Amino acid sequence: DTDTVPLPCQVDFAFSVWLSFPERIVGFPTRSHFWDAERGRWGCTDRRSNEVSMVLSAAAFYHRYYHSLFTAHLPAALRELAACEDALLNALVAAVTGLPPIKVGQQRTEGPARRAGCGDEGAAGTPPGPPPAPAGPQRTEGGRDCLDRLADWFGYMPLVSSRLRLDPVLFKDQVSVLRKKYPSLERP
Repeated sequence: DTDTVPLPCQVDFAFSVWLSFPERIVGFPTRSHFWDAERGRWGCTDRRSNEVSMVLSAAAFYHRYYHSLFTAHLPAALRELAACEDALLNALVAAVTGLPPIKVGQQRTEGPARRAGCGDEGAAGTPPGPPPAPAGPQRTEGGRDCLDRLADWFGYMPLVSSRLRLDPVLFKDQVSVLRKKYPSLERP
């Protein structure tokens, strides 16, 4: 959701995921593209589903190489498409790598679920974000023209769909050394 604010521990987790996959865009709010056969054009949806093909840059990590490609090597007319930066960045990375982005799951921001993925240091004193937007078949109209123009410019649709989602289940969880199966692997 574009309205939710990730907790600091969730940002830490997303960054650790990005360190493992620096060639990809890693982030929280996502979108999916689809071919609308009735209208004969590309569409974009923010409906929650298992398919993800774009990570919005509002809360994402990506390599600075892609930023330099975006700012220095793309035509200015393409960069200046209204409300198209996220789709353009994702299409650029997918065209270069052939890989989809990685969605990082966001935990709830209140109650026990809040502490489950964050440990104790991120749980206290962080106010919960605004409630998420309602899930539904919402399609972003601005994304339609944008995706059609991107497909025309690239000559094909470079976005790649994925079902991969990484969740911070035990990230920063203080598990007792006595309960660990291999305590000798613990870092000092």
